[in-house]
Amino acid sequence: MTLLENIHEPRDLDGLSDAQLNQLAEEIREFLVTEVSKTGGHLGPNLGVVELTIAIHSVFDSPNDAIVFDTGHQSYVHKLLTGRQDFSQLRQLGGLAGYPQRSESVHDIVESSHASSSLSWADGISRAFAMTGQSDRHVVAVVGDGALTGGMTWEALNNISDDNSRKLVIVVNDNGRSYAPTIGGMARFLNTVRTRRAYRTLHLSSRNLFSHLGGPARAFYRGVRGGLHGFLSRFTNNEALYSNLDIKYIGPIDGHDLVAMREALEQAKNYGAPVIVHAITQKGRGFEPAIHDVADQFHAVGQIDPETGEPVEVASRPSWTSVFADEILHIAEENPRIVGITAAMLRPTGLHRFAEKFPSRVFDVGIAEQHAVTSAAGLAFGGLHPVVAMYATFVNRAFDQVLMDVALHKAGVTFVLDRAGVTGPDGPSHHGMWDLAILQVVPNIRLAAPRDGSRLREQLREAVAIEDAPTVLRFSKGNVGAEFEAVRRTVDGVDVLLEAAHKDVLIVTVGPMAALGLQVAERLAAQGIGATVIDPRWVVPVPQSVVELASQHRIVVSIEDGVRVGGIGTRIRQDLRAAGVDTAVTELGLPDEFLPHGSREAILDLIHLTPQKIARDLVAQVLGSRIPVARPLPEDSGRSINATADSEEG
Repeated sequence: MTLLENIHEPRDLDGLSDAQLNQLAEEIREFLVTEVSKTGGHLGPNLGVVELTIAIHSVFDSPNDAIVFDTGHQSYVHKLLTGRQDFSQLRQLGGLAGYPQRSESVHDIVESSHASSSLSWADGISRAFAMTGQSDRHVVAVVGDGALTGGMTWEALNNISDDNSRKLVIVVNDNGRSYAPTIGGMARFLNTVRTRRAYRTLHLSSRNLFSHLGGPARAFYRGVRGGLHGFLSRFTNNEALYSNLDIKYIGPIDGHDLVAMREALEQAKNYGAPVIVHAITQKGRGFEPAIHDVADQFHAVGQIDPETGEPVEVASRPSWTSVFADEILHIAEENPRIVGITAAMLRPTGLHRFAEKFPSRVFDVGIAEQHAVTSAAGLAFGGLHPVVAMYATFVNRAFDQVLMDVALHKAGVTFVLDRAGVTGPDGPSHHGMWDLAILQVVPNIRLAAPRDGSRLREQLREAVAIEDAPTVLRFSKGNVGAEFEAVRRTVDGVDVLLEAAHKDVLIVTVGPMAALGLQVAERLAAQGIGATVIDPRWVVPVPQSVVELASQHRIVVSIEDGVRVGGIGTRIRQDLRAAGVDTAVTELGLPDEFLPHGSREAILDLIHLTPQKIARDLVAQVLGSRIPVARPLPEDSGRSINATADSEEG
């Protein structure tokens, strides 16, 4: 058996020698490359934290000592050391999550993987331990250097430094990258530490010397090296940054030197007050294709060849992100007032091509969504039109800024939300399912949901032309589907995709749910039920033609890939009531609960958002309904009434 196969919980590390721990590290790297290449996942970040994670679990006693990861995508090694070595269904429904998950293990604490939050968690946990007399418990927060660009990190550090009585260790995993290279003044500062000749010389010489020592000489050298690292930290003046916060600093440490890491963590553990351990690591370490990948060092991969790193399958259709990337560049070439903003996600959101052509017009603000949005309001005030590109799940973090800084000031800012709806394998914290419900309460906001690539290009141009209010364009993860042309477009921009002679059911689809709506209509037709399928394109505000079409049908069903509580269906129902239209409305969408990880198809099936289930329910509703077709009012009224009082509201 390999060493890894004998690790069932962290204390199994206690009997291993230094040489065996290093062997274990190599086995873990081989395991990660082999297994993650089959399923996809966050490969590069985990290859970079192998020794660091082994050292943490060697020194600290999880779960008695609480270990928090920021962000959780770097927790694969932690999972392996805590008894979870079946990666065959990683990030698939029923398999291991790609982030920490409490239901998997008592060793997992923080499931949310919105970056820069770990120090606030650690602050709260350590305060609770101190206040409840749990003096034997430590808290360890593993924070990537990219997370130091987020405002919450510094809010937490400010509060942590106000109380030095807690056993809190902050491990800064410094690899110079978040998703891509870390940006900003903090990144430049840390980079000077990594590149100083004194650090590099000491690091290399200590590793070479240590490899030839053994027994008593090795023990002696550990002490000498600890002193040298302490001297070096003062020499590089890195300690000055944190000493002003009154937090002890240890480092910089070679994060791939197991002995050095364990020594530093032992010092931090015994200090009895908040300590920062600065570990320098290499993202993608041990896997040449990742190291040579300049773009993101295999931050997140699909299925790949474990030898070459090449994708196993090449997509036949372009991704939603790439369609946006091409179109925003075309728009920027035509309009010099267009600028781009992203929060540490330049390539994942598709702004990289814009940045390559016009580097002075694209701003990566780091993991700081709130700052991104408010600075966009400032850019708009100054005469520009900012396009803020981020994942849909992350706009949750900047709601106040969208509301009070952009909307209140009638700023012309366009938000492009990638990974909207059910995103799949990244799980609860990354499904982009709340944006429609959250953002539609913002006064004067306009929300667009393109159903295919052509509509994305079209609606992006419409969005950036609006200068007196925020606009939002949201689209899915993955590749764009088939193009669905409209049979006609109403005067207010609603696309009618299918129109039946019998107006029984009006199916209102949001974005990529158009394909599902058409499949439902096909099944209804087989049962003799006529269905009209429409795509409003701009779902907020609700176009008037949606209200008019609803008045002509027996039942309205809305289908969206956002949470149905307070979603677009609810908005349609409210507008129908306001217009005096009593047509029954069935709102279909995502339940108000945290959805698990798994493929988009598996999750939609799990929540019964499938053509078979929807059609079956509608057939029963139509056949059992006593609702007659609504009779429109005269054209000049803009309203409609029901032909009889014997109506039901569904």
